[in-house]
Amino acid sequence: MKYFALLLFISTFTFAQNYQQHVNPMIGTGGHGHTFPGATVPFGMVQLSPDTRIDGSWDGCSGYHYSDDLIYGFSHTHLNGTGVSDFGDIMLMPTVGEPSLDNKIYSSKFSHENEKATAGFYAVKLDKHDIDVRLTTSTRVGFHEYTFHEKGQANIVLDLNHRDHLLMGEVRIIDEKTIEVMRNSEAWARNQFVYARIEFNQPMKITKVNNNAFAPAKVTDTFFAGSLLSMSFSKEVKKGEKLLVKVSLSPTSTEGAKLNSSEINHWNFEKVKKEAEALWNKELSKIEITSSDKDKLAIFYTALYHTMMQPNIAQDVDGKYRGRDNEIHTAKGFDYYSVFSFWDTFRAAHPLYTLIDKKRTSNFINTFLMQYEQGGRLPVWELASNETDCMIGYHSVSVMADAMAKGIQGFDYEKAFEASKHSAMLDHFGLDAYKKNGFISIDDEHESVSKTVEYAYDDWCIAQMAKILNKKEDYDYFMKRSQNWKNLFDWETGFMRPKKNGGWDKPFDPREVNNNFTEGNSWQYSFFVPQDIPGMIEAYGGTEKFETKLDEMFNSESKTTGREQVDVTGLIGQYAHGNEPSHHMAYLYNYIGKPEKTQEKVNYILNEFYKNSSDGLIGNEDCGQMSAWYVLSSMGLYSVTPGSGEWTKTKPYFEKAKINFEDKQELTITKKGMNGYLKEVWAKAKEQRFDKITVVPVIQAESKSFRDKLLVSMDNDNFDKNYRPYSIKYKIDNSDFKVYSEPFEINKSCTITAYSAVDLEAGLGGSDKISAQFIKKPNNYTIKTKSKYNPQYHAGGEEGLIDGIFGSENWRKGDWQGFQSQDFEAVIDLHETKKVTSVSARFLQDSRAWILMPTKVEFYTSDDNVNFKLVKTIDNKLDARNTEVQVIDFETQIPVTNAKYIKVKAYNFGKLPDWHQGAGGDAFIFIDEISVN
Repeated sequence: MKYFALLLFISTFTFAQNYQQHVNPMIGTGGHGHTFPGATVPFGMVQLSPDTRIDGSWDGCSGYHYSDDLIYGFSHTHLNGTGVSDFGDIMLMPTVGEPSLDNKIYSSKFSHENEKATAGFYAVKLDKHDIDVRLTTSTRVGFHEYTFHEKGQANIVLDLNHRDHLLMGEVRIIDEKTIEVMRNSEAWARNQFVYARIEFNQPMKITKVNNNAFAPAKVTDTFFAGSLLSMSFSKEVKKGEKLLVKVSLSPTSTEGAKLNSSEINHWNFEKVKKEAEALWNKELSKIEITSSDKDKLAIFYTALYHTMMQPNIAQDVDGKYRGRDNEIHTAKGFDYYSVFSFWDTFRAAHPLYTLIDKKRTSNFINTFLMQYEQGGRLPVWELASNETDCMIGYHSVSVMADAMAKGIQGFDYEKAFEASKHSAMLDHFGLDAYKKNGFISIDDEHESVSKTVEYAYDDWCIAQMAKILNKKEDYDYFMKRSQNWKNLFDWETGFMRPKKNGGWDKPFDPREVNNNFTEGNSWQYSFFVPQDIPGMIEAYGGTEKFETKLDEMFNSESKTTGREQVDVTGLIGQYAHGNEPSHHMAYLYNYIGKPEKTQEKVNYILNEFYKNSSDGLIGNEDCGQMSAWYVLSSMGLYSVTPGSGEWTKTKPYFEKAKINFEDKQELTITKKGMNGYLKEVWAKAKEQRFDKITVVPVIQAESKSFRDKLLVSMDNDNFDKNYRPYSIKYKIDNSDFKVYSEPFEINKSCTITAYSAVDLEAGLGGSDKISAQFIKKPNNYTIKTKSKYNPQYHAGGEEGLIDGIFGSENWRKGDWQGFQSQDFEAVIDLHETKKVTSVSARFLQDSRAWILMPTKVEFYTSDDNVNFKLVKTIDNKLDARNTEVQVIDFETQIPVTNAKYIKVKAYNFGKLPDWHQGAGGDAFIFIDEISVN
């Protein structure tokens, strides 16, 4: 293999070069990057940026999209590259003339020609009233400068109903120059608190108020409150006059906001701007890149900039912060942070921080441990002191294991292990089934494949922590769990596959994006075994077959099937660089002695998927992960297995890169070779392999329900039978276990339990036990559905509505039929005339997922399947705004009727209304189980 030099020497470095000048905050503001262009400082509490989107749209998650030409205002909190909307707190907007509190009126057109964004600074001209806006920040204070080119009444609108849903707002007038604000709101994070102290450099008067308090507010009041609250502050200005505003934030109180305002105790805008630039220069100078290509410098330093926009400091200057228990605490010996997008950032962003931000890494981990103490578990996707439980896994353990493997100090290793083990032993999100059966089935939990393989990696990380702490029993336990990926790997097809009712789910298309995977398909998850790469290579049949499989992935048609998934972008074959599960895959060639293929793929991605333009990111920035991949890969480094302390390498993109560490050491990277400063990728890979797991058997049958009898078979082709002699043992219901020898028939409802038994003398042990439940249908009814269900939501086919299997509230498990943009209509054939006394049909509502109750349901009877008589109409009474997942049985008792056919018709809600995040989209009807008695 060809590697590059990593030269280490000790020196004191300075920040003479102006690296912040290379940052282009507009990168990623277009396309699907979801970044924002406004002013912030490294890891700052304030992100002061224009908002051009208030509709909650996917491409407006950051509040700004480059394709827009209308600014609603300038708010102080924003998310960098996420896939869900939130933030936009404390919005101010300058206007001229008679003030309006209607955002359709106070908003203004703007042009990108009159817009400028640099690190720590943003400026724009508002065309409506010819107002120049300039913004900069300190860590906790946003600084506004408004220049009015029209004389007259200048207004500053404060709209607390801007963007996310206001639960309660408060404004207290301190004096003519100072107000205090409390904003309690909900969106992605359900219970957010932001406090602010707003200071004007000139006296301002309240000229208009809009709120929903019990008594109408007056402009002479000094206190305002309500879940609807906006107001304007005004003064007469001369042409060319400036108004300055400082807004200090706090997560704890107005007293905290007042304390934080001490960060800027003057009105010198240029001074604050230069201080912000200096902060960026200091951080960006941690990596010095040599290149004559200005675009490449812009791409690199903007990428590094994006990795430093979050997590965000979330404590006041005196250390007070709002904990996960919604109580106020004081950080002692560390800094408390918020906004942790672990599913994304554990892969590259956090490994990058272990290189250039060791102290901050320990602060992050101390934050995790406080959240564990105050919230009962480690964070998954924490936002504003709320756990969103967005995405999967418990990847904060990856961050902690990686820090421990690299010897980073400043946090309690024992406490970190305790918290990690606690998270792994919970019973939610499929973990109960995962612990019991060694994998998650479709029957247990949605996204079953992705959760199984990611839990297995996290368990390996916990095992590494146990190893460092000499906890052998825990090490063995979690190392065994880390091999659970093998229970979902189909050796025959070479893919991670979902299982249902003990067997492989069919039909199977590895390109299909569906609810068995998290934002991806089987191609994008079949290579996620970073904890046991040699074992994965062996599973594919050795290095040659593994190389062939990787080649097939990169060379396949760049098209997925199944559900449209907006996150799956940047396709090279079935590799999707626009989403995180693929990010390590190009580096897997290094593990089979093909570094030239790694280099080829990495260079292609660096060249094609990162540009110096508004649409310069191929997918969501995702809190720095997309950019961290670029930063590391352009230096020829990547951490395929965080938690190992190791780096895999490829030829660097730049002629020279120098990393300046916190301890004043330097690491210089060139293209000439390697001196071994960073651990070799192969140094420990074979040591970490742990393959003592017996794979569970596969129970196969044509379906879960049957009419008369059903043939059941079992297999375990996943074993190397010459290496591991085995047998399958099974039992039916409460009978004794016996050895399986050949397929057998069942003729009644039953539960079959099975496990793989192997030579115990070889130390291999038996597999986990798995179960399959089979249901004999209570009748011989058949059904003909006039409507066409979405292929993603088929519930096992047309018979799924009368198979005796009832869908749960977790509709993603696949037991419901889904119909979009149409009414539902089906006819049940009873096959003989019967007395019918009741009919019922179960429907589900999950408003956030576009699934709404039908507006009404009609039941009909017939003798000839031609002439139907309406016997009952049931109107829906559940409000579409109700976001709780609910199942309602539309059941009716009818006068005793003789009928051979039963028709059920349910009327679709139609277009989603304006208040819905998917306004204008088509609603789904979800139905499962029609019962006739």
